[in-house]
Amino acid sequence: MIKFHFAEHVDMAGVEDSLLLAVLAAESIHGRTDIRLDACFQLKGRVCTIEDGKAVGRTIAQVFTGFLAREFGEDAFTVVRLAVGNIISEAA
Repeated sequence: MIKFHFAEHVDMAGVEDSLLLAVLAAESIHGRTDIRLDACFQLKGRVCTIEDGKAVGRTIAQVFTGFLAREFGEDAFTVVRLAVGNIISEAA
């Protein structure tokens, strides 16, 4: 599972748009069925969580990260990888 935390200055409506575009991009690669069955993501407050245990989730996370970096800059968010209750790595 990957968690994105956003700085206070980041426009969360833009983040939501980027997430939805990332899902559409993943659908183009994996198909609608995989999105319906395997995609799991949530945007709540200033945190977005994406389950990346399957290929479709990993694609969403990769595309989303690229969109965020281009639109808001690398310093606008942090990425934390979680594993069953433990943080196993963190990157800015």
